[in-house]
Amino acid sequence: MCRTGYVPFFGDWRSALLSDVRGFVLEVGAGSGPNLDHYPADVSLVATEFNEESIAQAKPKTSACIRLASADIEHLAFPDNTFDVAVATLVFCSVEQPVDGLREVQRVLKPGGKFYLIEHVRSHHTWLARLQDKLNSRWYRWAEGCNLNRDTEANVRAAGFEITYLSIRYFGLIKTMVACKLQ
Repeated sequence: MCRTGYVPFFGDWRSALLSDVRGFVLEVGAGSGPNLDHYPADVSLVATEFNEESIAQAKPKTSACIRLASADIEHLAFPDNTFDVAVATLVFCSVEQPVDGLREVQRVLKPGGKFYLIEHVRSHHTWLARLQDKLNSRWYRWAEGCNLNRDTEANVRAAGFEITYLSIRYFGLIKTMVACKLQ
């Protein structure tokens, strides 16, 4: 299980989240690679990103075994039950069909595999959720397809995962989750 506690910056959150990751790992939505240097050196990692230009900019400094690839999260080209662990940080706010993408992650995880996530989400505070809803269309255009008000926790559950760890920060705007693929 990942470490708990208050950590003020995403880099620290990434380190805390990824410190316990082991085995054959799939990272979806890797972007230009901000997580790559936070993985333990003994993992074997496939980091994927839909945007080929972004993944081409990824420059890992770690000694971990890392393969970079362009991939669509809604149609992953990996066999069923391939990975021990999957990771996504700040990804599912911009996936067109998030539950479909989450089901693809579940498909490629081995039974009992763990899924580590950090996501910005729709707040559980009514006043803040209303503000997010009001700002979402402008935010979506400005942030190139990012939804400010996604309920990613509900989507993770809808995709069939069991959430085993949940940390909520910043008025419910940021959630760190660890979910398991059921047997």
